Amino acid sequence: MDAAPEHPLDWLDEAATRRRAAGLRRSLRHRPAEEPLLDLAGNDYLGLSRDKRVVDAGVAALRTWGAGSTGSRLVTGSTTLHAQLEDALAAFVGTQAGLVFSSGYAANIGVVTALSGAGSVVVSDGANHASIVDACRLSRARVVVTPHADVAAVDAALAARAEPRALVVTDAVTSADGTLCPLAELHAVCRARGAVLVVDEAHGLGVRGAGGRGLAAEQGLAGADDVVLTVTLSKALGSQGGAVLGPRRVVEHLVDAARTMIFDTGLAPAAVGAALAALQVLQDEPGLPAAVLAAAAALADAAGVAAPPSAVVPVVLGEPERAFAAAQRCAELGVRVGCFRPPSVPAGTSRLRLTARADLTDADFDLARRVLVQVLAAS
Repeated sequence: MDAAPEHPLDWLDEAATRRRAAGLRRSLRHRPAEEPLLDLAGNDYLGLSRDKRVVDAGVAALRTWGAGSTGSRLVTGSTTLHAQLEDALAAFVGTQAGLVFSSGYAANIGVVTALSGAGSVVVSDGANHASIVDACRLSRARVVVTPHADVAAVDAALAARAEPRALVVTDAVTSADGTLCPLAELHAVCRARGAVLVVDEAHGLGVRGAGGRGLAAEQGLAGADDVVLTVTLSKALGSQGGAVLGPRRVVEHLVDAARTMIFDTGLAPAAVGAALAALQVLQDEPGLPAAVLAAAAALADAAGVAAPPSAVVPVVLGEPERAFAAAQRCAELGVRVGCFRPPSVPAGTSRLRLTARADLTDADFDLARRVLVQVLAAS
């Protein structure tokens, strides 16, 4: 008799075995509501996710509008609360208009695919977040990936293009190592070559720029008619969701063409209300961004690395097993840190990723220093 065919999903077991051997197996960790560990892994940069003003606003929106938005933005998923948040975000960062999406991931995919397509080229920074990488793959455009922060390479890619339309896409602040993109220089190249610049401010909003308005504003690009920003509401604003901010005609085009807006259920009202309140807190307390950067510098000093220009403090350890073991040991000693391994970072650069918060206390810093010194000395 013929041998029984293999199960069509047996390859999953083989893939899991390979990942385990490479130190790349992942698992979900379900944290409780009140975790005893000091959190230096999350992205709640301003400490607003549990701020009473933000939580109360989310609860009020929940009671007013219900648990869900009930439909896509073009059907029943747009509320006056969504419009308030869009207007407030646009006014804060200095753009004409804004459009809220269900996540920052969806915002990036929506804007890149809607502004590119067949007959265009997308030039993407080599260190861009996975959401931008996926957006490029879905764009149907020709994609050119350039080395991180290499303005000359972007210029060369644009100069060599035959396509009539071009899009340059970059993170303002890289998510894995916290470095800043040279946006002003990049924008000068885009303007000279007739390209649109799309900047993801996920890690810049609330941390860089006057009052936390982002790196684009800091580098003089706020309101430029050939610059489009994306932001997430889930980091400095402590909520959930994302938005595209830019020229009004771009936002109007996205309403017509961005599939992640047209076909996705609108962001839940509670998240909208919470983000709107968090944005107000940031405006009322413009010293919060400086507090984040001061906290990042203190964490970097404790880890023995250079102070970063953002809330992200990378501690590169090399191989994934080493980084994972160090992260586990930190947790055992009372501190939760991020552990970034391939494909999140290049091979050989697995790291601990510490994230600063504006609300860290002296006791938090003391604990972090004790744990980091002990763990890194043994790593």
